[in-house]
Amino acid sequence: MTTQEKIIMNKLGVLELAQHLGNVSRACKVMGYSRDSFYRFKELYDQGGELAFQELSRRKPVLKNRVEEHIEKTVVDLAIDQPALGQLRVSNELKKQGILISPGGVRSIWMRHDLQTFKLRLKALEAKSAQEGIVLTEAQLIALEKAKEEKKAHGEIETYHPGYLGAQDTYYVGNIKGVGHIYQQTFIDTYSKVAFTKLYDRKNALVAADMLNDQVVPFFEQHDIRLLRILTDRGTEYCGVRDQHEYQLYLAIEDIDHTKTKAKSPQTNGICERFHRTIQDEFYAVAFRKKVYRSIQELQNDLDRWMTYYNQDRTHTGKYCFGKTPRQTFDDTIYLAKQKMLETLTQDQLVTYPIQENKQQVTSLDFEETSLYSNRQSDNF
Repeated sequence: MTTQEKIIMNKLGVLELAQHLGNVSRACKVMGYSRDSFYRFKELYDQGGELAFQELSRRKPVLKNRVEEHIEKTVVDLAIDQPALGQLRVSNELKKQGILISPGGVRSIWMRHDLQTFKLRLKALEAKSAQEGIVLTEAQLIALEKAKEEKKAHGEIETYHPGYLGAQDTYYVGNIKGVGHIYQQTFIDTYSKVAFTKLYDRKNALVAADMLNDQVVPFFEQHDIRLLRILTDRGTEYCGVRDQHEYQLYLAIEDIDHTKTKAKSPQTNGICERFHRTIQDEFYAVAFRKKVYRSIQELQNDLDRWMTYYNQDRTHTGKYCFGKTPRQTFDDTIYLAKQKMLETLTQDQLVTYPIQENKQQVTSLDFEETSLYSNRQSDNF
């Protein structure tokens, strides 16, 4: 018999004992209940029988103070549609639609969906616009233009699709006795956050170019898109005279534009800085405590396994990732890059304009450069 069943039996027992003795006070004294409790039990029993005692003894669960699902969806949609509205204005706007929710309730929903600030709501709008191709309203365009001006003022780099901009940097891993200095060449696609790393024993232009040639460029070629531009700092491994600098020569051969960060402003390449902190905390700090490495290749093998985890299994909170892994983000948005590859458009995708029938045809005449120059000279005299 459970505890609840025992309590119910005691309540029934005091009623039966009072009826048997014909004395309520004596029955209450024997069973340990007050007269007020006896008459409350009797009233419940007269109304619902034994089931009334079960309802009285059952502990009801404390429900979470959550709004209904359709209200939460409406708040999220409004935050993306009108990112400039604060929580008070959102609450007032929803009242017009017959939805009652306090400003604090609006903010709680924003917190659950990472929309609590104007910048976060703008990021959600930009990502939704880029991936779904929605038509923006005038209010949304104004908000995005305002955010774009702020980004320019703070030196933030714009990126529009995978392959549009890659960030490359050099990270000094450390010195291992018997191995020597270890440098890491890092490349990150700024849109999808797909990253590549390779270890070297030196830091110069040749290894910086080798990193691109060995891992980065083949990856983009494999997916039929191009790497358009690279952002680096002004280190000697990335900058120099084009005719005599291996890295500059490689970029020229592959037709990749080169953007350099502002002098003495490493934060403008912050995506690499953040990645280096992550890889130091999650990989190197753990790896060097578990194992003694005898060669760079041995460390590279473990690094490759961690990079596979980083790209394919580790969720990312980047601007366009939405909690997906970098590789999943790359696969889901690669069509954006292919839409911008104008040279791959087929004939039926080209826009043609009809020729007006009443327009006179103009015959093209080929002039030699010398005769054209002599005619221009004669006109001047």
